Amino acid sequence: MARYVSFRDFDWLLLGFVLIICGLGVMEIQSATVHTKFAGSHIKQIYWVLGGVGAMFLVSLVNYQALLDRIHWFYIAGVASLMAVIIFGQKYLGARRWIKMPGGNHFQPSEWVKLILILAVAKYFADLQQRELSWPDFLKAGAIVGLPMLLVLAQPDLGTALTYLPIAIMGVFLGGLQLRQALAVGLLAAVAVGAVFFTPRVHVLKTYQKQRLTSFLEPDADPQGSGYQVTQSLIAVGSGGLWGGKGSQTHGAFLPVPQTDFIFAAFAEEHGFVGALGVLLLYFIVLMRLTQNAQTAPDRAGTFVVMGVVAVLSFHILVNVGMVVGFMPVTGIPLPLMSYGGSSVLFMFMALGIVMNVRMRRFVN
Repeated sequence: MARYVSFRDFDWLLLGFVLIICGLGVMEIQSATVHTKFAGSHIKQIYWVLGGVGAMFLVSLVNYQALLDRIHWFYIAGVASLMAVIIFGQKYLGARRWIKMPGGNHFQPSEWVKLILILAVAKYFADLQQRELSWPDFLKAGAIVGLPMLLVLAQPDLGTALTYLPIAIMGVFLGGLQLRQALAVGLLAAVAVGAVFFTPRVHVLKTYQKQRLTSFLEPDADPQGSGYQVTQSLIAVGSGGLWGGKGSQTHGAFLPVPQTDFIFAAFAEEHGFVGALGVLLLYFIVLMRLTQNAQTAPDRAGTFVVMGVVAVLSFHILVNVGMVVGFMPVTGIPLPLMSYGGSSVLFMFMALGIVMNVRMRRFVN
């Protein structure tokens, strides 16, 4: 299908802003790890970014309609890979989330399953072709996302499992969600959350997971335990001031994992309020550009695909930045394009490749 499209229709401006964010991430990873055992991680991140860009161009050339037509096979493969992680996955800090690959690298299937779910939800709602959702349609959409979520929760990886939710929410919203359905689901969710946190016999979440989800409310209650990460993050952000400082929290090893989950705190400490605001502005531009591409998509499925990417990216940014400033629980969700990690970077660029795929076929009959 590549002969019917042209890279003149490629969103080069979007790619430019994305690479600026990646460059800032590489710079901060280098600064945050320079005197630690993770020194040199920024070089690996550069390789991941370059690999991601290559993957983006490749994905953009495969007609997304062909991917949607085969999504059931991708979905089966995704579920199988998540089951393989539970059975054969590499155990680290009490969780099985990665499969060890040749060369010492680790592959996290739960990241690429996000892309499969974006396509699966888009295919499902595009085929419905109706203005309002029925309850059976609503429940089927929930099952499509719910099965992989349960498998990821079993690893256990609460943070990644939560990132599947915005895909479902965006799908049902664009697919014709009715007010009574939204109210019913909201009430059911409130009851479920109450049961998980306040019913002793309910063990959906482990004790440490519950503490991570609630510690941000009162981090001072346990500053050396469950509230440590939030406390140190707030100190780092606050010490950055307007223009940034020397990064004493980051370089003094007080800020936990500054190259991954708390990279925004490390960046804010070294570049201040102005630098942090600049990064958020870049993300805003990327999101607006993506939304514009959704509006110009050639069909309903293309719109759903691009808005699925918008939903995941928005959720990652909201939760990560909110976590850093103490407004959201600590869930281990990385900051897209900036946080260190190969699986996350590859997923994001492949998702952008799907967006480019849709954009480049705006005028293809």
